[in-house]
Amino acid sequence: MQGPVRQPPSSQVADTLARARQAWAQRQFDLAERLILQVLALAPNDADAIRMLGTAAQRRGDHARAVDCFQRVLAVWPEDSDLRVGFGIALHERGDIDEALKQLRRACELAPDSGSAWFNLGEALWRQVLTEESIVALRRALDLVPNYIPAMLSLARAQASLGRIDEAVSGFRSMLKVDPGNAEGWFGLSNLNTVRFGATDEASLRKSLARENMPDRDRELLGFTLAKALEDQRDHAQAFEVFRLANASRRRRVRWDAAGEHRRVEAIERIFANDLPLPLDPELGREVIFIVSIPRSGSTLVEQILASHPQVEGANEIKDMSQVIDAETHRRHSAFPLWASDATPQDWQRLGSEYLAKTASWRKTKPRFTDKSLVTWYLVGAALAMMPAARVVIVRRDPLETCLACYRQCFTEKVGFTCDLDEMADYCIDFLRLTRFWLEKYPDRVFDLPYEALVAEPEAVTRRLLDFCGLPFDTACLEFHKTSRAVLSSPSAAQVRQPLRSDTARSALYGDKLDHLRQRLRDAGVLAE
Repeated sequence: MQGPVRQPPSSQVADTLARARQAWAQRQFDLAERLILQVLALAPNDADAIRMLGTAAQRRGDHARAVDCFQRVLAVWPEDSDLRVGFGIALHERGDIDEALKQLRRACELAPDSGSAWFNLGEALWRQVLTEESIVALRRALDLVPNYIPAMLSLARAQASLGRIDEAVSGFRSMLKVDPGNAEGWFGLSNLNTVRFGATDEASLRKSLARENMPDRDRELLGFTLAKALEDQRDHAQAFEVFRLANASRRRRVRWDAAGEHRRVEAIERIFANDLPLPLDPELGREVIFIVSIPRSGSTLVEQILASHPQVEGANEIKDMSQVIDAETHRRHSAFPLWASDATPQDWQRLGSEYLAKTASWRKTKPRFTDKSLVTWYLVGAALAMMPAARVVIVRRDPLETCLACYRQCFTEKVGFTCDLDEMADYCIDFLRLTRFWLEKYPDRVFDLPYEALVAEPEAVTRRLLDFCGLPFDTACLEFHKTSRAVLSSPSAAQVRQPLRSDTARSALYGDKLDHLRQRLRDAGVLAE
């Protein structure tokens, strides 16, 4: 079978390829892809067309197809740094981390003077919590291309994740001097939660927001930042209105099926109410501590406490559990949780072993690790069927404060429930309902940790937490803010470097703006009168 080749194309192929490149240059991406497919219909092994198809697939987020295309043409251009970068990015997004880093490092070897290659390597390393190495790569990119905005952004974020907050603030401010209206830069500065914005900052933000033809995402990031600037000036009424407008914009773009999510919670509770078969190995998964919560509830703090223990590594928000479940769902051609009723002890053990294999890198230096993926609250029953000896810590905060904190945060497009306070209430109510079910069903393997109790009695609650996890008490857990590790959650990266604070509640500042939300939560029985 002939592989991709570079040879003089026919006039029709050459003409169509030229039109595809022109369409791409004019940002007519759908037209460009259609033209590329026409080329491949005429010349299935044309390496240029295959490469262009990979680039188009990558832009659409079809990373599996991008990997396939780039891999096919690698033999044609083995020394092409840009191809290695594209291949590495696609591999990383697909979850093939080791191979992705290998390709990105090779790109830097092939083109040591490429700022783009060093930037993409640094970004990938940061996402894998190889933060010191990431900073070296990002600084190399900036040495090669001074004022390279993406590298400046990533470097400031990496510094923030290590708790180097002053360096991060300086980095964001330097970037904004180069590009005063950069939405990611303003939001990154705001997201540190340590910078107080003044009147000059507010004026700059309003000037940036006044620009026309701005992408919706940029306008939203600037809106959230402006709202926090208004909070700093104690204008909470105006801040709420700006939050409302920014969230309304997000809600028009971000998909979220609140009714479908509620049905999923009901199905999970119904199916896992039945007893699952006894495990083949009751000791499987003792290495794992799952931390389950809604965003902005204290899960990063709890992970920092546990990761301060000499036996525990903090893995941040890894995706391995959902990836294992999604792969099994695909294999069975049946939606989760429906297939859970048919799973045998052998199936659950196989899935548990797959998860432990995927997460082995977190146990290279310490025997235990935390997994605080924000979707695991749906999967607690499956996780404990897979790994009966795992431990689950449910972190919950006052629901009114939780809903408000999420509403004030501009998440990625993957988090759709925070754009509307009614939908946020629905999500919070479902979370509390399902996690209460897990606590009742697995009282010896699931631990309830209210954030307010931790703040009120840090040592007593920390001792109970460690005892539940089977860990001896260690005073380092009480001095968690001194622990040096990368924290990828930007809003929490600075907060966990400080001792516990008891002044984090904000709902009273918004008064009657939250009356409807309060009533929703009271009617559901999750908020005291």
